[in-house]
Amino acid sequence: MGLLPDLDELVALRGAAHGLEMHLRHPAAAQLQGGHRSNHRGRGLEFDEVRAYAQGDDARTIDWRVTARRGRPHTKLFREERERVVWLLADLHPGLYFGSRQQLKSALLLRAAAWLAWVAISAGDRLGVVLTQGSSLPQMLPPRSRDIGALAALQALVQSQPQGPGEPTGHGLEVALSTLRPLLRSGSTVFVLSDFSGLDAAAETALVTIGLRAECRLLWLTDPLEHDGLPNGSFRVGLPGQRWSIDGAASRSAWVAAWSRREQRLAEMSRSHRLPLLRLDTSGDLSQTLPRFLGESR
Repeated sequence: MGLLPDLDELVALRGAAHGLEMHLRHPAAAQLQGGHRSNHRGRGLEFDEVRAYAQGDDARTIDWRVTARRGRPHTKLFREERERVVWLLADLHPGLYFGSRQQLKSALLLRAAAWLAWVAISAGDRLGVVLTQGSSLPQMLPPRSRDIGALAALQALVQSQPQGPGEPTGHGLEVALSTLRPLLRSGSTVFVLSDFSGLDAAAETALVTIGLRAECRLLWLTDPLEHDGLPNGSFRVGLPGQRWSIDGAASRSAWVAAWSRREQRLAEMSRSHRLPLLRLDTSGDLSQTLPRFLGESR
């Protein structure tokens, strides 16, 4: 397990995710209604395949390129978009390049996202991604099904993970949530992976709005040093070029109090707005925590 996960490692997590299911409020519509093909294109249909034209087919769906190439008429078939859409919102700001135990918080985010991606794809769902990367605008990958959807998502996550320490960005989470909101369809599922260091009033409002439009679950990335404070002794902390000394024992009370306020705010938001919250710690084991969380109904 490397410091920065690569694509090979995330692909290998497919085996660990095998057999898991998402027991969510909105079951996949494909399981309720079954698939349906039509040669009439309408709202909620996507291209499926081309076949030879048959009497009664709509002439407007003739694929003229294939017809010219094969020398006889062919028509396009369309498939109803009935799969559930699962969105991963990855708040990959530079502040996640931090970890005092087994892994960086950014690495934990990528590994958890890979688990969720493989579970979604194995259920026949379509997978979309919105991710932050520092101060740049969020990157969006439209929902795609099958392995190609998972591989595109994992590749984007690997390329976007922070390569060194940096300060958390101010409004990245809120901007990512605002980017995702108009893309949601009825029955969508959203997993927000973040340390929520950028959870201001605007981001909280955006989260609540998404929770009203979709099945929304929060995965909170933490590290033992954040909630326990520094041990006794004097330490040099900060970022390159911005370092200062801090005494562990003297700072611990204020440190733990600030953490408790943050924890209480997240817990209250989760409880008040029915947004299931899972804390993932860099010292923990995803194989123990994620399966239980996915199995909980809202």
